[in-house]
Amino acid sequence: MGRYANWLMGIAVMAAVSGAFWAGQSAGEEKVIGDVVKSERVYELRTYYCLPGRLEALHKRFADHTLKLFEKHGMKNEMYWTPTDPKLKDHVLIYVVSHDSAEAAKKSWDAFRTDPDWLKARDASEKDGKIVEKVESVYMTATAFSPKK
Repeated sequence: MGRYANWLMGIAVMAAVSGAFWAGQSAGEEKVIGDVVKSERVYELRTYYCLPGRLEALHKRFADHTLKLFEKHGMKNEMYWTPTDPKLKDHVLIYVVSHDSAEAAKKSWDAFRTDPDWLKARDASEKDGKIVEKVESVYMTATAFSPKK
């Protein structure tokens, strides 16, 4: 039984690695339209986990500064949510931004992170302490059957 469990675990790991590789390869996939090569729009799902009691400060920072700065750096604000789950609703922000391509996403984030306006807004919002404990990010492309492209 131990050998069989190890075999199954190996198959699961190989499938996960292959899936991650394939997702990474297709994240900024290019489409040829006529003679023009166009990179596929990339959506980014981000989840922020706040320190206790700091979600309100994060909401204020996004409303007053972050959304405008994202747009300044070429990111499109798609949608923002707070979970309804009682265990998450008081400390989690989930949102989606989109980018013209995977390369554009990297360029936008690099510019955003060094923007003096962002650094000033971040520092001012954290005068009472750090806000975000952890950030998760997943890049995605729309499926062929997705209503929104």
